[in-house]
Amino acid sequence: MSGTLLMVLFGTGVGGMLLCLLRAARGPTTSDRIVGVDAMITITTALLVLLGLMLKRRLYLDVALVYAVLAFVGVLVIARYLERGL
Repeated sequence: MSGTLLMVLFGTGVGGMLLCLLRAARGPTTSDRIVGVDAMITITTALLVLLGLMLKRRLYLDVALVYAVLAFVGVLVIARYLERGL
């Protein structure tokens, strides 16, 4: 991929993260806020993969994988807590 395309994708991802941050900050319900944070986590994972492509470093792919798994477990714990408590 060209460097320009990767930079455009990276900028689009950062813009999406800002929109998700707005949803997480101003969400009318707790569920809306959790969805905003979860979307930010997904975009961050994609940005880590793009960063690994841009810098040609495989370490960022491993970090993205671990980050995604831990974030998934975290969202499950929060959802269970909101549903009926721990």
